[in-house]
Amino acid sequence: SNLNINDVLGNYSLTLIDALDTLAVMGNSSEFQKAVKLVIDTVSFDKDSTVQVFEATIRVLGSLLSAHIIITDTKQPFGDMTIKDYDNELLHLAHDLAVRLLPAFENTKTGIPYPRVNLKKGVPPDSHNETCTAGAGSLLVEFGILSRLLGDSTFEWVARRAVKALWSLRSNNTGLLGNVVNIQTGHWVGKQSGLGAGSDSFYEYLLKSYILFGEKEDLEMFNAAYQNIQNHLRRGREACNEGEGDPPLYVNVNMYTGQLMNTWIDSLQAFFPGLQVLIGDVEDAICLHAFYYAIWKRYGALPERYNWQLQAPDVPFYPLRPELVESTYLLYQATKNPFYLHVGMDILQSLEKYTKAKCGYATLHHVVEKTKEDRMESFFLSETCKYLYLLFDEENPVHRSGNKFMFTTEGHVVSVDERFRSSLWEDILPAGEDSPKARASELKAANFSSNCNRVPDERRYLLPLKSNYMRQIDRMVGLI
Repeated sequence: SNLNINDVLGNYSLTLIDALDTLAVMGNSSEFQKAVKLVIDTVSFDKDSTVQVFEATIRVLGSLLSAHIIITDTKQPFGDMTIKDYDNELLHLAHDLAVRLLPAFENTKTGIPYPRVNLKKGVPPDSHNETCTAGAGSLLVEFGILSRLLGDSTFEWVARRAVKALWSLRSNNTGLLGNVVNIQTGHWVGKQSGLGAGSDSFYEYLLKSYILFGEKEDLEMFNAAYQNIQNHLRRGREACNEGEGDPPLYVNVNMYTGQLMNTWIDSLQAFFPGLQVLIGDVEDAICLHAFYYAIWKRYGALPERYNWQLQAPDVPFYPLRPELVESTYLLYQATKNPFYLHVGMDILQSLEKYTKAKCGYATLHHVVEKTKEDRMESFFLSETCKYLYLLFDEENPVHRSGNKFMFTTEGHVVSVDERFRSSLWEDILPAGEDSPKARASELKAANFSSNCNRVPDERRYLLPLKSNYMRQIDRMVGLI
């Protein structure tokens, strides 16, 4: 009956599955092969278990697909990760799980899926008609990969229909989306527009779907969304590293008016600098990252919610989330500034000092008191550890093999591969008048304060943010 735990854990070896490609990225072929065999021999989704569609998709489906792609990659960039007599078992498992998730997309008037599904019985009779934007709109990468590997448009079609349905419900005035919607009426129940919980990965997947599949409409939606975010959510001075005024910050606003709704931000929002790196808005990413790092320095962890007006946590627990590490890693890749190695070291030492337990690493119940909970989320192994490892491993095949990789929102490695860029169902997913494949030159973000050129050498070994602005942020979070 404990929904908080059970609808994520799902009783299907969640941590084992979610960590598969972390073992591969770390080059540990014997453990990877052992873990894959364990999954093939023991995991079944034929269970009377009610799970969140979103969590099952990003943690389980995404990892099965990532591991399958790693095993079957003819180049084997991570070393020999092949499995003797492998017969696409992980792909079959992924297919089986996705079919069990499909009932969530049925009997909804909008095409936006139910948030939960029972793996054996379909949508529970007492199911809520409300879901969050991120949960319903961040299924396209995993469902799209599955569709393209199987040659079956069903999965991509339902995920894309959900994205388009949400997009069509944005405010006519601001272009913003809320965070909770009724899947039958299309009415916004939660009118908060922000970058954190309930919204975060919706924006991330508009861009990542374009990177992976090359569908032009995904990029067009992303560019429009980014413009609206910059217009209505961003506060503070215009440029990150020059001028007067408060540090740039992204706040929670009313989706219809753009008016400030509260004075807190949440730890999930720390993913956004990483997304800004992907579109080349590196300067803005540097500023927002510095704000979250200052909060980390104060507590040795990120509280789930931090009130920037009160300079105190609103929700004080830290479940080993990866978002700050992810942005640190991507900023280091973009700038090669050693500052971000120091940030990574700081995070690593805090994790060792405050969260290490006898068997694994524990959620911090309270970031001030450093009390622990008997819980280690699977994303700690699939994301937090992976991004920290890659930050320090300059020679990793992710960086050196010549292959191009993308990370899903759960940190699963997927090769950016030509086979994902062609679909057999253009007629089912009609493109615009021009070609559905956009050119790389069209990948541009609104309100650029820089482009994706490497930071000039003379700034390479300076702090990424001028010291007076760093102090300003430290003051803002009560560090000084």
